[in-house]
Amino acid sequence: MPNISRDEVAHLAKLARLAVTEEELDVFAGQLDQILDSVAKVSEVAGEDVPPTSHAVPLTNVFREDVVRQGLTQQQALAGAPAAEEGRFRVPRILGEEQ
Repeated sequence: MPNISRDEVAHLAKLARLAVTEEELDVFAGQLDQILDSVAKVSEVAGEDVPPTSHAVPLTNVFREDVVRQGLTQQQALAGAPAAEEGRFRVPRILGEEQ
């Protein structure tokens, strides 16, 4: 007998906007009950001396150092542009736009 009722599964399905059949309600109730039992067992295994973690292996060197470097000049930035005008990228006018 699952600890999660069919009504609770139906409520969760409604919140998730899932259409489930009557047979699926029974299957999902059993599956959700097994999942919750497994999670409860894991929390029982970890004692008070085991700190909670988000990663099994500590993350190190995941971010690179910020390095200040010279940016592009205006001429370098516009060098690859298909069209430029008055030191800016030139783009076609959007149709129907007011002037």
